Amino acid sequence: MVGAGVMRSVSYVQRVVLDFGGSLFPHGVCLGDADNDTLNELVVGDTSGKLCVYKSHESKPWTVRSCQGMLTCVGVGDVCNKGKNLTVAMSAEGWFHLFDLTPPPSKHLDASSHHEFPLPDDPKMGFKQHIPANTKVMLISDIDGDGKNELVVGYTDRVVRAFRWEDLCESSENISGQLVLLKKWLLEGQVDSLSVNPGSDGAPEMMVSQPGCGYAVLLCTWKADHQHPTEGEADSAAASREAPIRDVILHQTSGRIHNKNVSTHLVGNIGRGGTEQQRGSGLFALCTLDGTLKLMERADKLLWSVQVDHQLFALEKLDVTGNGHEEVIACAWDGQTYIIDHSRTVARFQVDENVSAFCAGLYACKGGRNSPCLVYVSFNQKIYIYWDVQLERMESTNLLKILESNSEYKELLQQLGVAEDDVSAVRDLIHSTLYLPEHQSNAHCQQRLQARTNSSK
Repeated sequence: MVGAGVMRSVSYVQRVVLDFGGSLFPHGVCLGDADNDTLNELVVGDTSGKLCVYKSHESKPWTVRSCQGMLTCVGVGDVCNKGKNLTVAMSAEGWFHLFDLTPPPSKHLDASSHHEFPLPDDPKMGFKQHIPANTKVMLISDIDGDGKNELVVGYTDRVVRAFRWEDLCESSENISGQLVLLKKWLLEGQVDSLSVNPGSDGAPEMMVSQPGCGYAVLLCTWKADHQHPTEGEADSAAASREAPIRDVILHQTSGRIHNKNVSTHLVGNIGRGGTEQQRGSGLFALCTLDGTLKLMERADKLLWSVQVDHQLFALEKLDVTGNGHEEVIACAWDGQTYIIDHSRTVARFQVDENVSAFCAGLYACKGGRNSPCLVYVSFNQKIYIYWDVQLERMESTNLLKILESNSEYKELLQQLGVAEDDVSAVRDLIHSTLYLPEHQSNAHCQQRLQARTNSSK
């Protein structure tokens, strides 16, 4: 059951199939500009430690990197705050891998060289550091509003840690530095998603999904905790960073009791369109494995709720209409995909295979430009990219309202002797024209013959 929203199916999209011989975790795939050429790439990390980067519609990886351990999550972003994107890969064993995939200046001159000459595995352009193990999900974003990105990692033991990169040598072109722990939070339930959403004052809020269609806001208090530490306080401050400080505000999104064991995913900061964003809370969405979908503005302001009969395991946001309003994209294990706008209009898309991972975003598949894409990784070790996924509109349209804006339509009504304000007669005319064209043609001929007879009399 979907509720009062209008549902329709999306049937025709263009697809590219990529070669991929491994298996991966649900967060082992992402889209981002990995080589800083303004065109997005597809980054995939598998359980054998292989990191593959795909460009355009090529079925083979553009470049491959070797990592230590089973890769559980990958990401692309300015994690070092140097004004360029780096590729991050995290393993279940706790290995943090960082790669600079920006080609040398000579290769920037020839776009085709990206496919003919993939980047070699240069150890100088990579970095590895061991952090706590059992990583599950990661996020690269400014979570404290200071203009610098942090790395937030969620773990399988209900812990979330925030790190910041510190350079050891600022003049070096190679990756030289380390991750420094900022804070550790302990949650009551399993962590399946991390996101940032504007709060009521416009400042970013760090959100973590919690089972039972709930979420928690994590407070970033390291500014007050670490303002001018003395030498004697340095050791105690470093030790306290690992202490499980519970600066966690838990929220339930409705009064209805959900299954506390059902996994929940969330995505925040959903775009509202071309109009200037009002200062206040941003939009965020949640989905659960038992088929609940919600769009909210605050913890107490539910915009809509949808119930489907599929097990939803992934949630994304993507503008598929080009109007600046980002739709909510939810994917189920069997490939059923729901695209829902802010008015609860639903479009469905079905993939033929069961999927183990899903992501949505902009990808430069063809034409040398980024376009909305849906990426599915099947259990048969295939990657399916549905590219240039665009809908003219999400909401249902009224044929009468569209015709009323056409001057030729009004002239035809006058010729046929049908009053424009006679809604019943207009509907009968449109119905017979669309579904009974032969009957409408005969009736038109009879009207013209009757008009000629009247004029001769």
